[in-house]
Amino acid sequence: MTDGSHAALPVQWKSLVAAARDARSNAYAPYSEFTVGAAVLTKAGDIFSGCNVENASYGLTICAERAAACAAIATGQQDIVAVCISLTGTPIPCGTCRQFLYEFNPSMTVLIDDLNAGTEAAPETVLLSNLLPRGFRLER
Repeated sequence: MTDGSHAALPVQWKSLVAAARDARSNAYAPYSEFTVGAAVLTKAGDIFSGCNVENASYGLTICAERAAACAAIATGQQDIVAVCISLTGTPIPCGTCRQFLYEFNPSMTVLIDDLNAGTEAAPETVLLSNLLPRGFRLER
């Protein structure tokens, strides 16, 4: 880590980026045409991907990050160690996704994959806790 906000790239970062980019091609975004792909890496080393799915009622839209996390959780894997968000531009998770992901690991690494950077460029990394400095979790 350089300044406390960046995190180390996971060893599987290229696979994680590829999965996020592949998922983006399946995005359903007929209204905004803003296609997003995401992939999560679990502690077990498995990668799960998701894409955004828009709805005519915008509030029902599902973000790619939450879709990917739900795919992992559906298989019983809740230990998410990293998430990659891929799109053209600055792929920062929205506030809803930040809080949603925080539930599973406040210290997860967030890979910010700007598709304009090229296929071999390493994505920027940041800790989720730095993107959501006062996130919360309820005691179980």
